[in-house]
Amino acid sequence: MAPNSQGAAYSAGTPAPEGIDLSERVSRTSSDRYMPYLLGAAAIFSGLVVTLLIVFVVQKAWPVFHAEGWRFLTHGGWDTQLEDAWDPAGRAFFGVKQLIAGSVFSTMGALVVSLVLGLGCAVFVTELAPSWIKLPFESVVQLLAGIPSVVFGLVGLMVVVPFISDHVVPANIGDIVPEIPINGSSLLAGVTVLSFMILPFFVTVAADSLRAIPRSYIDGGLALGMTRWRTITRIQLPAATPGLIAGLVLAAARGIGEAIAISMVAGAIAFVPTLQHGPLYMMLEPIRTMASAIVENGGEAMSVPAIAAALFGLATLLLLFSISLSLLARWSFSLFNRRMGIVTDRSL
Repeated sequence: MAPNSQGAAYSAGTPAPEGIDLSERVSRTSSDRYMPYLLGAAAIFSGLVVTLLIVFVVQKAWPVFHAEGWRFLTHGGWDTQLEDAWDPAGRAFFGVKQLIAGSVFSTMGALVVSLVLGLGCAVFVTELAPSWIKLPFESVVQLLAGIPSVVFGLVGLMVVVPFISDHVVPANIGDIVPEIPINGSSLLAGVTVLSFMILPFFVTVAADSLRAIPRSYIDGGLALGMTRWRTITRIQLPAATPGLIAGLVLAAARGIGEAIAISMVAGAIAFVPTLQHGPLYMMLEPIRTMASAIVENGGEAMSVPAIAAALFGLATLLLLFSISLSLLARWSFSLFNRRMGIVTDRSL
């Protein structure tokens, strides 16, 4: 019998061949019919939660934005302003310039360290490491990503800060920089701790980007007489650049929102580090970041409406930073996929 006539016979009511349960097949087809709706509802619910979160934070922050305007971003004096805000007879003014500077300096410093160390780790894992050490090394890197922030902060407080205080801070630091206390809790300590916190994120994305490069690129370079190291530096790394940028952006999004560890090791003083006394003294000056300011002042101070609005203003800025970095990471991934010829659109 021809195949078409077989199908007609089955559809006309002919019993199915032995071993085929059509009722189970119909049941699975029915569940598949409703699954897209369930997944769509879950996606809509998740998007609704994020939208309501953003609306709630911005609504709570609106009083400080309305009262201060751009001055909220361009002026400083956060520590003094917090003390003044407790006075019910006075009018509170807030400026977060030092907090923005602390967040940017600590995150950028950690990104520089992570780029140097992480790129070397990614190249070693994907191209140079023998098979017997590759898996344990990747496991250790992934383990770093799972360590709680407070553990990093505790280690930094007990190891990094005393080391800086004993071996890096000059003995005559009080004569050179008398206006602020320098005791090891500093931008340098914050950058050191934050670097190891965001390093696993960059290493993971960088290693995946290097593995995604077609083997023909590498074989072509070797066939032209290029050395292994020259192939890595002149072919693989340039081809993986968008993926590496995406890894840095994701690491930055992780670092700029870190609060506990930075609060423990960075000094907790709203101050803008400057090069007035040189790069070393700049790194030894204390800072306070936006995220750490929320954690440190988010308890009893929330009962004061002006302080609560200012803290929600900081949360709004952190949301804007995170959304911008996420969009930049998506653009970098898209650019990398196009460069590698990877089609991500299911409709193509």
